[in-house]
Amino acid sequence: MDEIIESRRITLVDGEPMTYIHHFHVEIFATVIDEVAEELNNRFNEANTNLLKGVLRLDPSNNFARFDHHEILHLARLYFEDFSTAELAELHYQLELYIDVVRGVPDFYNLVDVGALAIKMVKHKYHICFPLVYRLIELALVLPIATATVERCFSTMNVVKTDLRN
Repeated sequence: MDEIIESRRITLVDGEPMTYIHHFHVEIFATVIDEVAEELNNRFNEANTNLLKGVLRLDPSNNFARFDHHEILHLARLYFEDFSTAELAELHYQLELYIDVVRGVPDFYNLVDVGALAIKMVKHKYHICFPLVYRLIELALVLPIATATVERCFSTMNVVKTDLRN
């Protein structure tokens, strides 16, 4: 991989001839990464991206290192039918108190996913103390199942609804 590409007389920025490893890293690997990123951008619109960012902020790993209550409030606003205006105002205060409480409880230190967080919240009865936060966690846990169910329905609809059956 460190051999010089003889068919190319292109030199790098520092004047060195191009090697196979450089060609692999720059011209092939970076191109593939760009294509994958473009495909992801095409599949996920801004609303989907905001939804995933909000769910990521609930992640309990590294003692809630990704926790950001503003992003989580934005996630709650996306579920406008599940949270009233008064509940959104209450959620703001619950989130501030919630993060202080769970960061101080050793049982929450080594959690790795939102499912384990929900289990610990029920065990410590925090689902009663922080019902709006728990509702968001429940919505985050249901999201993949609900999305898969809808995708499955549309796939089935394509099979059932053909030109002959219209």
